[in-house]
Amino acid sequence: MSALSSKIDQLSEAVPVTQGNYPCLILNADYQPLSYFPLSLWSWQDAVKAVFLDRVNVIDHYEQCVRSPSFEMQMPSVVALKDYVPQNRSPAFTRFNLFLRDGFKCSYCGSPHELTFDHVIPRRLGGKTSWKNIVAACSSCNLKKGGRLPREARMHPRLPPKQPSMHELQSQGRRFPPNHLHESWLDYLYWDVELKA
Repeated sequence: MSALSSKIDQLSEAVPVTQGNYPCLILNADYQPLSYFPLSLWSWQDAVKAVFLDRVNVIDHYEQCVRSPSFEMQMPSVVALKDYVPQNRSPAFTRFNLFLRDGFKCSYCGSPHELTFDHVIPRRLGGKTSWKNIVAACSSCNLKKGGRLPREARMHPRLPPKQPSMHELQSQGRRFPPNHLHESWLDYLYWDVELKA
């Protein structure tokens, strides 16, 4: 392992690029991205390490090379894991995943601004902090609803809150492609992007 680290350090010193300039798309063994949002990317250094450790297959690469005194390699742009990572686990209950489930919009008015979260059944009335009782809400709607029940405030979420599956979150993530998509990634991503003839 120390020999590998030494080789990667030599490559890092020899290549005039900074971490992040050549991100590598990570695919599962079934050639699906591990994650759409955030998109599963590694730095070029991590991708090169995975290649040396024989944990991935290189699917595509950049034109740029990394070099050391005794080695040259094109930087990977797409790699696939050799071992399949199951995607059937329950998603973590985080603010980010909650916003992703609700499409980064307020569940009451649809605004994408100043998002926070709201307990549909207020905590003071026994409402739990869980997938089934929390929705994304803009600060204005959250303040307007206050500690009242939806019927009291006459404010009902557009969709009832529920725990999403990883598949549902990944599908939702496809609606939010990043600003930059390298052309070598497009065959493995399934966003609604215009295809060129």
